[in-house]
Amino acid sequence: MRVLFTYFVFLTTGFVLVIPVFPQSNSYTWVERYEQSENIVNRIPLPDGYERINTIPGPFEDWLRHLPLKTGKPPVHLYDCREKPNQNAHYAVVDIDVGDRNLQQCSDAMIRLRAEYLYSIGEWDAIHFNFTSGHNAEFRRWIEGYRPIVNGTRVGWERSAKRDSSYVSFRKYLNTVFMYAGSYSLNRELRKVQDINEMKIGDVFIEGGFPGHAVIVLDMAVNRKTGEKLFLLAQSYMPAQDIHILKNPMDSKLSPWYDLEFGEILYTPEWIFSNTDLRRF
Repeated sequence: MRVLFTYFVFLTTGFVLVIPVFPQSNSYTWVERYEQSENIVNRIPLPDGYERINTIPGPFEDWLRHLPLKTGKPPVHLYDCREKPNQNAHYAVVDIDVGDRNLQQCSDAMIRLRAEYLYSIGEWDAIHFNFTSGHNAEFRRWIEGYRPIVNGTRVGWERSAKRDSSYVSFRKYLNTVFMYAGSYSLNRELRKVQDINEMKIGDVFIEGGFPGHAVIVLDMAVNRKTGEKLFLLAQSYMPAQDIHILKNPMDSKLSPWYDLEFGEILYTPEWIFSNTDLRRF
């Protein structure tokens, strides 16, 4: 298992603190070259008077806000390389592949990002997601060569492959999860955030169903004077398509940022959520 973090030490009030730092350039396994100038923090400006909420290097929150973006504002493409019919929903496109099958849809994109982060820091035991049937699909079991045998609502595991923890194997695991999981199962798996004001980067607005939908909070900011908070959202959709940062359809001047005090209903370009739909990994 590779370890992608280093440590630095600094002094404050006489204490020595050791903090893990995960190098951004090595944390996005799917990209050949990581350009700092093309990540969310450096590409998406803040409204006047706001500053980004503090995060320390390493955790999921910081990893998300440093996701690489495709240069400029390219169209959102579907898994089969066609352009998505609605090109008015996005502000920017995350530089991450969608695959060549109709698998990485809305909730699958949330799973992809969470799993990619955990894989990048070597936390393989933490990579597990539930199928719609309720059965848990553990990446550790997959590494050992076990594969799911799905028969209706029954899921068994058979050892039919060699031990393999490679990135190629990891992606095959994710495709299997995408096939048998969805917004229904992810909604039941995530923890409910009781107070919308406690939102954190990495939280997910989700409505589980057939179909349902999910969007993820990629960044947050706060007004230095008023304490008012803003957040960014990203999604994939149906059919499977590029993960993209959403515009704010209700406030073109604030867009792509959303005001945390949006009320009871959150309007996004292609779905409407309730303020009670917020969940956390």
